[in-house]
Amino acid sequence: MSTDTAQLPTVAGLEAALREALSPTALEVIDESAAHAGHSGANAEGRGTHFRVRIASPLFDGKPRVARHRLVYDALHVFIAQGLHAIAIEVL
Repeated sequence: MSTDTAQLPTVAGLEAALREALSPTALEVIDESAAHAGHSGANAEGRGTHFRVRIASPLFDGKPRVARHRLVYDALHVFIAQGLHAIAIEVL
């Protein structure tokens, strides 16, 4: 897989998008790119392809798991064109 690492998403970028879209009460974004052999890993600029999101938001109240995950995916969809390959979501 050939990816221009200068265009890959950052933890800060994902955090900003999630804060704007979901007003989380708790948020942790972890770049796990380096742990995925065969894919572009994290680099010195802090950009990556695989992220874990741990998030709590009042917008999740009363929604089933799939709907909660959809809200996260919707907030981060713009990063797919930048090389975002995988998001592991943990709703708190």
